[in-house]
Amino acid sequence: MSSLTSTAELGFEDLVGALRAVAEPTRLRLVALLGREELTVTEISRVIGQSQPRTSRHLRLLVDAGILERAPEGAFVYYRLAEASEAARLAWGVASVAPASDATIAADLAALARVRQARVEAATAYRVAHADEIEGLRELYVGEAAVERALLDLLIDEGPIGRLLDIGTGTGRILELLAPHTEQSVGLDLDHGMLALARAALGEAELSRAAVRHGDLHRPPFEPGSFDVAVMHHVLHLLDDPAGAVAEAARLLRPGGRLLVADFAPHELEQLRAVHGHRCLGIGDEELRGWAEQAGLLVEADRELPPGTPAEPLTVRLWLLRAASEVPARGLDIAGAGALR
Repeated sequence: MSSLTSTAELGFEDLVGALRAVAEPTRLRLVALLGREELTVTEISRVIGQSQPRTSRHLRLLVDAGILERAPEGAFVYYRLAEASEAARLAWGVASVAPASDATIAADLAALARVRQARVEAATAYRVAHADEIEGLRELYVGEAAVERALLDLLIDEGPIGRLLDIGTGTGRILELLAPHTEQSVGLDLDHGMLALARAALGEAELSRAAVRHGDLHRPPFEPGSFDVAVMHHVLHLLDDPAGAVAEAARLLRPGGRLLVADFAPHELEQLRAVHGHRCLGIGDEELRGWAEQAGLLVEADRELPPGTPAEPLTVRLWLLRAASEVPARGLDIAGAGALR
């Protein structure tokens, strides 16, 4: 289950209401299921073997009790355990008492595995259709394995991370990489196809502490100062206003929080504008440091990963920034920021 943060103690009436809500077999199964993964009504119905209208009634009762929350995303609505909810924490504690070997729970988990497989198959089809677009760019630099090693070196030296936000999450690879080092990881993106890829990957890896959300930094579905770490991996070069993106990311950090930026150094590959939708041809060090200063961030460390061969003309740079003060709000749309991830 994703980490749930508490905002207040549960009052007596709310406690009774939460217990009543889960004191029913189907609703208890739903909590046990959605504590592992967020699902649509259609997927939930397939798992528990009940009609969608009946499933929806149970879900509505759990939402009214503050145990679940709805997340509309395009034509779908995803259900998950509510964040910052003592009722959800209590309900999960009750549901998790039942072992995975229990016949009912085991049957639901087997059905969940089939739902995950369907997601993987759909995601694979999407990836195949966009293979040239996704892989073409990766052939131009040292490779993601090296970038990921540098990213881990910069981020995990302070120990486990509390709450992490991956901005422009794309395929969800950064969530896969960092979720084992966090209490909760959230990926944000506007591309529904990429969110499907990310959900499939997270479900296959059974990373219940990681989830994805549809949205952008202009209207983030998060409170200011609610993350310990934010990551912008190959995102800034896709944006019309990268300075605004850094400022928005800073606004979502808690005091002392960190922002990790990975992007290309300045280059002259003009074809990347037309083929891959790049808005700018790389990010300069002085440029990034200026944006950081405007956002109230301090540059603590940086790394450079030069090309490994002549066939890899792009250099990757990483910057680790630290929140030094609160940052004024600004607006930004990051539509499609994760499209090549």
